[in-house]
Amino acid sequence: MSGTDFDVVIIGAGHNGLTHAGYLAKAGLKVKVVEARDIVGGAAITEEFHPGYRNSVFSYVVSLLNPRVIRDLELERHGLSIIDRTAGSFSALPGGEDYLWMSRDHNIVKQQLAKFSKQDAAVWDEFDDKITVIGELLRDLALETPPNIGGGWGDLIGALKSGNRLRKLSPDLQATLAELMTMSIGDYLDQWFEGEAVKGDLGFEGVIGNMVSPYQAGSAYVLLHHVFGEVNGRTGAWGHAKGGMGAITQAMAKSAQSRGVDIETEALVEEVLTEKGRAVGVVLRDGRVIRARAVSSNLNPKLLFTRMVDEALLPDGFNRRMKNWRSKSGTFRMNVALSELPQLSALKGEADPERFLNGTVNVSPSLSYLQDAFDDASRLGWARKPVVSMCIPSLLDDSLAPEGHHVASLFCQHFNPDLPDGKSWDDVKEGVADLIIDTVNDVAPNFKASIVGRQINSPLDIERKLGMLGGDIFHGALHLDQIYSMRPAAGHADYRAPIKGLYMCGSGTHPGGGVSGLPGMNAARELIKDFRKKRV
Repeated sequence: MSGTDFDVVIIGAGHNGLTHAGYLAKAGLKVKVVEARDIVGGAAITEEFHPGYRNSVFSYVVSLLNPRVIRDLELERHGLSIIDRTAGSFSALPGGEDYLWMSRDHNIVKQQLAKFSKQDAAVWDEFDDKITVIGELLRDLALETPPNIGGGWGDLIGALKSGNRLRKLSPDLQATLAELMTMSIGDYLDQWFEGEAVKGDLGFEGVIGNMVSPYQAGSAYVLLHHVFGEVNGRTGAWGHAKGGMGAITQAMAKSAQSRGVDIETEALVEEVLTEKGRAVGVVLRDGRVIRARAVSSNLNPKLLFTRMVDEALLPDGFNRRMKNWRSKSGTFRMNVALSELPQLSALKGEADPERFLNGTVNVSPSLSYLQDAFDDASRLGWARKPVVSMCIPSLLDDSLAPEGHHVASLFCQHFNPDLPDGKSWDDVKEGVADLIIDTVNDVAPNFKASIVGRQINSPLDIERKLGMLGGDIFHGALHLDQIYSMRPAAGHADYRAPIKGLYMCGSGTHPGGGVSGLPGMNAARELIKDFRKKRV
C-alpha cells in the first residue's frame, strides 16, 4: 500500500467503531482503530465503581444489539452471554401503595391494566400488535442504507423498495405508522388509554435520552426505536450482558483483533488529514500521523465536522447543518452499590418480590409527571421530581457484587446540559444525585440507607468522557428531521461524508443510537463496496 499504513483508520472504539472494524477486517482489509480513552467500548463499558462492585457505566441494558452482528462477528465465541430479563417494567406509583407491572406475560399486563381501567385492558392487544408489526418493519429498514435525497438510480431504487414495504401494510397500519412518526408520545397514548400509570410508563419510552416534552411532535417515534430490538430470539425483549455492557465491546474487540485489527487506546485524534480534497489519515495529539486509504468516524457528526475537519472542504449547506445539529439528551446516569435489595413499599407482603425486579423499576407515574420534569429542567436546570429508571442487574449476574449485595443502575431524566446563570454541573451534581436517591427512597424506604457507594455521571461528565455533545446518548436527537435519509444530512445518509475517503459509522448515522452495532455494520458494507469498485 504505497504511502499508507492501513486500508482504513477508524476514529473511536465504541461499539459501532468495533463492529465496523470487525466487518472490514472480515472482508480482508487492514484496519487500525484509535481510541482517545484508555479503554475500548465507548458508552458500553463495565467498571468497578466501588471496591467489590462492578456495573455498566453508561449504557445499561441489551435489546437493540442485532442478532446478525452477534452471529457475523462470532461474539458468543469471544465471550458474550446475554441473559433474558423476564420481568418487564415495574412502575412504582405515588404514595407507594400501588403499582403497575408491565410483565412480559400479556395476560398479566391486561390484569394489571384492568386494575385502573377495563377499557385499557381491552385495547392492549390491539395496541401492542400494531407496535410490534411496525417495529418489525423498522427493524428491516434499520439493516439497510437509507436512500439519499437527491441521489442517483441506486437511491431511487432504494426508496422504491422502502416504499414497497410500506405499501404492504394495511391502510390501518399505514395510518398508525404515520401517527407514530409525527405525533407526540403523549397525544398518541392519550388516544389509546385512560390510566395515567400506563401512559407514564410508556411515555418514558418516548423521551428516554431525548430532552423533550412528552407532547413534542415526533416523540412517539422513539417508542418504536425502543421496541424493534430482539434478545435471544424474542422480539422487543430486553436482556443483560453477563459481566455488564463492557462484555459486549470486549467481545467485539477480541473478534476484531482475531482478524488482525490493530486497536490503540490513549490515541486522541486532533485532525482528519486531507490532501487534495480527500481524507488520507489522521493526526494524533502526540503528533503522530496514521495514513490510510480511508478514514471512518464513530464520533458525533457535529464533533467530527466542526472540530476535526477543515470546514472549507465542506459544502456551505452541510456546514450549516452540522453547526446546527441538535444534540441534547437530558440524561443523568448513576450507579449505586447496595448492601441489600430495595424494598418497594408497593410490594410489601408479596411472597416473592424479586420476580418483579429483574427488569426495570420506573418512577414515571404519569404524562404530567414527565411534563413537569421537562418544564423544571428547561427553567431550573433539572427536574425537582426526576424520572428514574432503575435496573438491578446483580439479580441476574452475581459476578457484579459481593454475595448478598447488589448494584443498581439509575438512568434519570430530565437534566439540562445547559444550566442557567452560568452554573456548572461540576458544582451541583452531588446535590442532584442526592435528589435522585431521595426520589427512589420515596418508593423504597430502605434504599438510601442501603447505599455503600455511588458513581455519578452528569450530562457534562457524559460529554467530557465520551465526546457525546450535550450529553446526547444518541449522537444527535432522534427527531423527524434527523432520522433516516436526513441522518446526519440530506445527501449523506449513505455513511459517506462530503469529503472523498471519509466515512461515518457511529450513532449519528442511520438507524441512530442504542447499542445495536447497525451503523457500524451498514457503514462497513458501503465502504467495502467502494473498495471493491476501487472508489477509494
